[in-house]
Amino acid sequence: MARSDHEGDPELTAAEQVDAIMLALQALVGIAAQSVTTVEDRVTLPQLRVLVLIASRGTLNLNALAAAMNVHPSNASRACDRLVAAGLLRRTESSLDRRNLVLELTEEGGELIAALVDHRREAISAVLERVPQSRRRALVNAMRAFGEAAGESSAGNAWRLGWHS
Repeated sequence: MARSDHEGDPELTAAEQVDAIMLALQALVGIAAQSVTTVEDRVTLPQLRVLVLIASRGTLNLNALAAAMNVHPSNASRACDRLVAAGLLRRTESSLDRRNLVLELTEEGGELIAALVDHRREAISAVLERVPQSRRRALVNAMRAFGEAAGESSAGNAWRLGWHS
């Protein structure tokens, strides 16, 4: 579709609206993918998913983690074994039920997630600096409305990559 300037034109077609969101999505996916490269020498994408789920939900037991990942508990367990061995995840007995093990990030695991989030924030900030100041409020409002319409609840957890269900 040819690009045209519709600033001030409230009558964008549905296709033009979708194309605009797809363009922004392409940029945001690029930022997210680039941030993953900052940790790919330490963890695989499935292992990163484990860390992100635990970082976003707090401590989990293995069954809850497997359910959140929609995988068999044995697959989740293998990923956790590797993360424990790498010093990024800790397994401890639950204070409520000693038969149950809980999974939590180690300090090093938390730092890995923090580095990922920091990379994304810096990349997004660099892009925002190229958006004219006069258009930023409208952009922020539009992005917030889009996120809320999609069922997202907090920008503070936006780094989760949609791995919250």
